[in-house]
Amino acid sequence: MNGSSAGNKALLSGIVAGLNDFGADCAVCVPAPYLAQCQAELEGTAVKWGGQDVSVHASGAYTGEVSAAMLADFGSTYVLCGHSERRAYHAESSELVAQKTVAALSVGLTPVVCVGETLAQREAGETEAVICGQLQAVLDVLTVEQAAKIVLAYEPVWAIGTGKTATPEIAQAAHSFLRARLAQKDAAVAQGMQILYGGSMKPENAKELMAQPDIDGGLIGGAALKATDFLGIIQAV
Repeated sequence: MNGSSAGNKALLSGIVAGLNDFGADCAVCVPAPYLAQCQAELEGTAVKWGGQDVSVHASGAYTGEVSAAMLADFGSTYVLCGHSERRAYHAESSELVAQKTVAALSVGLTPVVCVGETLAQREAGETEAVICGQLQAVLDVLTVEQAAKIVLAYEPVWAIGTGKTATPEIAQAAHSFLRARLAQKDAAVAQGMQILYGGSMKPENAKELMAQPDIDGGLIGGAALKATDFLGIIQAV
């Protein structure tokens, strides 16, 4: 929940101005009130945009909710589903996240499905069980064709905004595990899936993290609020 009209303009224009032929997918997911501004600023550039959350409902008496069709109406490509803060602060279950994923796919959006464990869960040795359960709830409601259209993001909750980053080896282990679980659904889906790392990635550690075989990109939080930091991460790709 960051941004202002003036601040967004400076950030987005800075990102666009600093992009070279970077050879990677790049997008910003913004609070819903700023979707129109994003569309105006980014249309015709290499940067895509999208929402931070989506309703399971298509329309109707759901005050305050934002539907997938509304996001698509503003040219969105992506939407986050099941971000750790939604799970923690809004008690979103993995089943609800699965429904949101289906809602996004129904209008042609690419859901960025987020999974990750808390510090207590990691210390209890439950990492694989937790992220497997979160992923499986989504895979259970998708066809193979639908599964091929999502992006997956691993965000260890204990490494978000804390300054702690999972070592490249810890992050790789989780990404490798997730890809193996995806392969149980379909080998080709697993092979082609973009699995992003989302835990305090910044310019200083991005290259080392990205060098891991199963880390295909980053879901960037704080570091994306400064164009120079975000661009530094993009260069590392």
